[in-house]
Amino acid sequence: MQDVEVFAKLLMALGLAVMMVGAIMLVSSKLGFGLFHLPGDIVIKKDTYTLYLPIMTSIILSLVFSLIYHIFAGK
Repeated sequence: MQDVEVFAKLLMALGLAVMMVGAIMLVSSKLGFGLFHLPGDIVIKKDTYTLYLPIMTSIILSLVFSLIYHIFAGK
């Protein structure tokens, strides 16, 4: 039974995190602030392609998801 409770908490945390990211993206797009164009993200534009490497965005999202996991997992 303990495993089911931990998995349920993890799913709730993941759902909450996805909803929060979606709300932040919606609000930031309405305000004209691009959420996923942070300083530290690399953008290389050429004539035929654009390469986008979201390094800083990945680090921030990783920290947020790790924090949420540790809160809900109780570790």
